[in-house]
Amino acid sequence: MKAQTARRSTTHRPDSAVRAWLRLVRVYQKIEQAATYEFRAAGLSVGQFDMLAQIGAAEGSSQQQTADALLVTKSNVTQLLDRMERTGLVERQQHGRTNHLYLTVEGRRLYDQIVPAHERHIAQLLASLTPEEVAALGATLRKLDHALH
Repeated sequence: MKAQTARRSTTHRPDSAVRAWLRLVRVYQKIEQAATYEFRAAGLSVGQFDMLAQIGAAEGSSQQQTADALLVTKSNVTQLLDRMERTGLVERQQHGRTNHLYLTVEGRRLYDQIVPAHERHIAQLLASLTPEEVAALGATLRKLDHALH
């Protein structure tokens, strides 16, 4: 009996920040599952969606600026752009020695269709977090940011 009591008393319950973080991870997993399905239905990979969303939000950016914004290498951007150019979603325009990126008419149509729907879905799922969870997450993210710098 004493052993059971000792075991219970040493059992660790995560604090509110950890519980909020785990809840956010579950929300993220739901977003990722729904997004993957939506993107595939539209004929896009997750990477292609990211590229479409980035170019649509910042048309005329260079390949390097796009790579920096997506946290990938310029060669990854080039590979995605090659595929997306072949499918008629994006185009590169040479300005001096730099390629600038633009959506085609088809790319803009797809962007206008899929990006706002995805953003609404994310907002709905994040709205399911309680104010306490949001506050705990904010505090945790500030601590992590501080620790990284």
